[in-house]
Amino acid sequence: MGALWNYIRLLQIDLLDLFEITVVAVLIYRVLILWSGTRAFQMLFGLVLLVAVYATAGWFRLSLIESILSQAFTYGAFALIVVFHPELRSALARIGRTRVLSALTRLEERSQAVADEIAKAAAELSRAGTGAIIAIERELSLEEYIEKTGTRLRADVSASLLVSLFTPRSPLHDGAVIVRGGEIVAAGVHLPLTQYPLSDKTLGTRHRATLGLSEETDAYVVVVSEETRAISLARRGVLRRNLAPAQLRDRLAAGAAPPELGPILPEGGPDVADRPEPDLDVVVAREEEAPRTV
Repeated sequence: MGALWNYIRLLQIDLLDLFEITVVAVLIYRVLILWSGTRAFQMLFGLVLLVAVYATAGWFRLSLIESILSQAFTYGAFALIVVFHPELRSALARIGRTRVLSALTRLEERSQAVADEIAKAAAELSRAGTGAIIAIERELSLEEYIEKTGTRLRADVSASLLVSLFTPRSPLHDGAVIVRGGEIVAAGVHLPLTQYPLSDKTLGTRHRATLGLSEETDAYVVVVSEETRAISLARRGVLRRNLAPAQLRDRLAAGAAPPELGPILPEGGPDVADRPEPDLDVVVAREEEAPRTV
């Protein structure tokens, strides 16, 4: 024990070393967050497993396995660049979209013009009783959902286009519209449903999908109810209901997050919407709360 303590004392760790360790830890954490739940993360896990097998083969002197893996690792770096090309490009793009740069360049999806168009579309859809989901991508990419079920588009955000996409007889009305950088990039996108039971049983699949996406990403998700014609906004697993078009526009333009969840409501109990408060913004609380990674 004394020898170990003496060895630790010989380690000369200064502030610069601590800074480097912190930077490396943050970079590793950010890479894992970017790749979590993607194909790249699964392949990275497989690569770690191969390295573990290689180390084990070297420890037990399994020369054949060690030789095969050594040759594989020699050319593996080039293969990784080819295989992970989409993920590397996406990661570099996200690094360039830091919070500071976003604030300086004033990204279009948070600008007043785009917020105005989305609010106008939501108001018109509400008047017509047409259900809709509009997801505004922020720092976390929604490309995974677009690739699975969406139809790619490339058009400027306009209220008339959004309304036409959700027209009941439109081929793309069944699903969500994805907005990125001031453009409509996809329509007809199917979103993951929330796994948490909701205290308000009147909320259907459209609202469950809205909450599901907001739980898994940092996107702002606008939903218009076909039954009640209410306009709602979800972020980070919290749904604000009964927003006026002006309120929706202001929240999208300012990038304001909904407040934290209030008290958890018991099943069958009164919903927050039934409370006589003048503010039409309503938070829907879940019956259960568990740690989530977004």
